[in-house]
Amino acid sequence: MGLTAHNNANMGDIAETILLPGDPLRAKFIAENFLEDAVEYNTVRGMYGYTGYYKGKRISVQGTGMGGPSMGIYSYELIHFYGVKNLIRIGSAGALNKDLKIQDLVIGMAASTDSNFGAQYNLPGTYAPSASFDLVKKAYDIAKEKRIDAKVGNILSSDVFYSDNGMESLKTWSKMNILAVEMEAAALYMNAARAGVNALCMLTISDLPFEGVATTAMERQTAFTRMMEVALELA
Repeated sequence: MGLTAHNNANMGDIAETILLPGDPLRAKFIAENFLEDAVEYNTVRGMYGYTGYYKGKRISVQGTGMGGPSMGIYSYELIHFYGVKNLIRIGSAGALNKDLKIQDLVIGMAASTDSNFGAQYNLPGTYAPSASFDLVKKAYDIAKEKRIDAKVGNILSSDVFYSDNGMESLKTWSKMNILAVEMEAAALYMNAARAGVNALCMLTISDLPFEGVATTAMERQTAFTRMMEVALELA
């Protein structure tokens, strides 16, 4: 039995640096194809977690599920129960910037949000969730070394996947130079900031919402190898 209701792992099973795909099958794919001596430490709720080695460095990878509340649970427990210090989300996103194309890489410097996740902190204003600069810079430098054109900027973490007003809200966000929309980064950034640890969200563009273009579920699970390579080098 693990330390929490959501994780089989015991103290020491999880590395200080972890990759966090939303899809647990993507975690399984990374462990099986990129890590050496990978050991499965979690299967609770099908949210697979593994610890192994990449180029001699001990790292973990675990699925987090969809949305801020799910990311909030897993990232909080990883930080406060398992001692994780560096949390790197690797996910898919819809492009809100006209210059982005399918499979482009986006590094989330900050995460705007329509979520009420930050209300718990009782701040006398609006908090701006942001990534750890050290991780942003290192990820960008690694991408440049690999000749990958990474876009760095503000992303949107939305609680709504199927909006009642269609594309109108996304068009409004795009006016503020938001690069892409996903669902988890803001919660991750806030949990990390509150705990004083490092967090970053890296995204591969899987959809062009304004053009009605999307990749398949299988492509999202296995085809984002450039992002995975950057994330693993960063880890």
